[in-house]
Amino acid sequence: MNVNVNKVKIFVTIPPKNIEEVRNAVCESGAGIIGDYSFCTSSTRSIGTSKPNNNANPYIGEKNNLEVVEEEKLEFVCDIDKVKAVISKLKEVHPYEEPTIDIIPLIDEENFK
Repeated sequence: MNVNVNKVKIFVTIPPKNIEEVRNAVCESGAGIIGDYSFCTSSTRSIGTSKPNNNANPYIGEKNNLEVVEEEKLEFVCDIDKVKAVISKLKEVHPYEEPTIDIIPLIDEENFK
């Protein structure tokens, strides 16, 4: 099967109080469009962990302490040609020093028999 990737799905974890700011930023940058609909996103509550080292500047918690925090995982689709701009804007508004961002290629259903 020869496949062209035209869209990706992006996942990012965010403190709940920052979810709307990040959602607005990525959608205003061109993500979250499905057909005739914009601002198409989904979020799920999750628990995240991290342990900042001495070089970190943590948004939540303290250096060298394991932090367990409630987060929301925001997911949305994005056209491949807009990914760089969307990720750039996401990083600009995201409160974490190093946000967790997953980018998954999507296969159009026309590629299947």
